[in-house]
Amino acid sequence: MNSNKNLVFLGMMGSGKSSIGAMVSKQLNIPFIDIDNLIEEHAGMTISEIFKVNGEAYFRNLEEKITIKSLKHKKVVVSLGGGSFINDKIRKDILKNHFSFWLDWDDLVLIKRIKGSKKRPLASNSTDLEIKAIINKRKKVYSKANFKINCNKLTKSEIVKTIIKTYGLN
Repeated sequence: MNSNKNLVFLGMMGSGKSSIGAMVSKQLNIPFIDIDNLIEEHAGMTISEIFKVNGEAYFRNLEEKITIKSLKHKKVVVSLGGGSFINDKIRKDILKNHFSFWLDWDDLVLIKRIKGSKKRPLASNSTDLEIKAIINKRKKVYSKANFKINCNKLTKSEIVKTIIKTYGLN
């Protein structure tokens, strides 16, 4: 990678930000930061537990602090939480200073992946229609990313190759 800019992966929960981010990090031999993991380490509990014990507002505040701090690193791969890019402060920082990649999937694929997941507090008790509403609301914001990767017909390896090859980051 010829730039000191970070590669930031965004998209819905279940879109593969963590797994793709880790693979890109390994291929480019640069550090990987998973924001959700940092939040859990900092809080000493899972994201679901944070939501249950402290509420979403507390979680979003913690997410903002940890994300903004993590973005100060140079030449790293960052996997955001599904809602991080919705935050104005985080989004403005990313769009101004980093390369952002939206990992986009068909709604049905995402619903199948996240419905009923105890690990995903916003989706754990939601209906398909409620999850679809979250997806549609977030897609409007995700579309502001520098690059959109349509992942539907690609394997993880193909997604990684697309990111590295198409955007000349090797």
